[in-house]
Amino acid sequence: MINKIKKEKLDRIYEKGIDPYPNRFDVNSCSSALKEKFKKLEKGEHTEEKVSVAGRIMQNRMMGKATFMQLLDSKGNIQLYFRQDDIGKDEYKKIKLLDIGDIIGVNGTVFKTKTGEVTVHVDSFEILTKSLAQLPEKWHGLKDQEIRYRKRYIDLISNREVFELFKKRTEFIKNIRKFMDKEDFMEVETPVLEAVPGGADARPFITHHNTLDIDFYLRISLELHLKRLVVGGYERVYELGKVFRNEGISTQHLQEFTLLEFYCAYIDYKDLMDLTERLIKSVLKETFGTLEVKYQGKTLDFSGEWPRIEYTEIIKKKTGIDLNKEDTKEKLIKAIKDKNLKLDVDEGFGRGRIMDQLYKQYVRPDLFQPCFLINQPIDISPLAKKHKDNPKLTQRFFLLVAGAEIVNAFSELNDPIDQRQRFEEQMNLREAGDDEAQMIDEDFIEALEIGMPPTGGFGMGIDRFFSILTNQESVRDIVFFPMMKPEEN
Repeated sequence: MINKIKKEKLDRIYEKGIDPYPNRFDVNSCSSALKEKFKKLEKGEHTEEKVSVAGRIMQNRMMGKATFMQLLDSKGNIQLYFRQDDIGKDEYKKIKLLDIGDIIGVNGTVFKTKTGEVTVHVDSFEILTKSLAQLPEKWHGLKDQEIRYRKRYIDLISNREVFELFKKRTEFIKNIRKFMDKEDFMEVETPVLEAVPGGADARPFITHHNTLDIDFYLRISLELHLKRLVVGGYERVYELGKVFRNEGISTQHLQEFTLLEFYCAYIDYKDLMDLTERLIKSVLKETFGTLEVKYQGKTLDFSGEWPRIEYTEIIKKKTGIDLNKEDTKEKLIKAIKDKNLKLDVDEGFGRGRIMDQLYKQYVRPDLFQPCFLINQPIDISPLAKKHKDNPKLTQRFFLLVAGAEIVNAFSELNDPIDQRQRFEEQMNLREAGDDEAQMIDEDFIEALEIGMPPTGGFGMGIDRFFSILTNQESVRDIVFFPMMKPEEN
């Protein structure tokens, strides 16, 4: 909302023939560079070097014929010093037209004040943008969580730690790319719109192509197109891309999030676990300089070799249910009732969905330190290869951190006949009411019929993992513009 006093000042600026929204300004330095370069100046010492910086006014203290300001740019803040005797009486009067929130450019020299602060002694300045809305009080910052999400641009100005958090996220993603490139993976892009969504158990968003008069789905995974590329001969491919899932909102879930998926020919899920450890340890070291991070008052330790825990064994330990014995939906439901386990079971759920709910409620929350949960049942793994020693299990693992699934990976199913059968089983579940079950993708099956080499596949949600690594309460805290319900007038 336009502030009345600021608007009046804007009118006076125009009356003076000043353009408050010019096209450009020559900048030759920034706040952090100036502070670093001149940190060894003695108190009261001046330099003759001409500098020009630009940024937003965050504090304005006018004291007669001298004014101090705090200027915020992308690298931090720096103090400015204006003196009427230096810039002239008429120019100095223009300072009264400035407000907190305005963007200005200044030219001058650098000195260190008697209190030891590196400061720009201004000899000329220019209004670059007149701010017409009121910023939150600097000393209070922006605390309202909903406003912070809706008005992220204000949040970034008011809360410097948030600004730095998002810079760290960018660094985190760059270091992922750096590792993948070193490992000889090729980064690719695959379609966002799909005729058949696949690669995950999730409810998709639906959109419509007007010209073709066909409904399409926003992708829920990157998997099936990337595996087509492996069929085509690219042996190591990865993508960092947005995926979309039309599901509930929570502190660990987003409807639109960034996913890293990679596929590597001629390796299996055991090789993938080794590769996962190397990837994450490398990225943590590069980004945070340590393998230990604080989360919710505890220390997450990523050093050493991470434990490998059998899926069926941990469920038996935590619930008393042996999934190898309770091998039908009916037996599993009876066992849950017999043991008085509190679990809401939808009649349309298959055995796989029920055991997944069991795991999420009774197992996952207790696994805090990094660990691999391995050998998931085939019922919940329609795209993974069967385990050699037990065909009811698959060569699959989750990486769990702080009770959250960070990585989902497996030896990829490359038998087209087996894949068709599993897709058909998923379609039966879908027809029975499970709208997260997967659909048959005939073109993907045809790709497998051409032949896909033995392949290891990996998926990691960037947002959830980064929110844990930076000790955020919600995954929405590390997304610039999380989806919000429209505000009512």
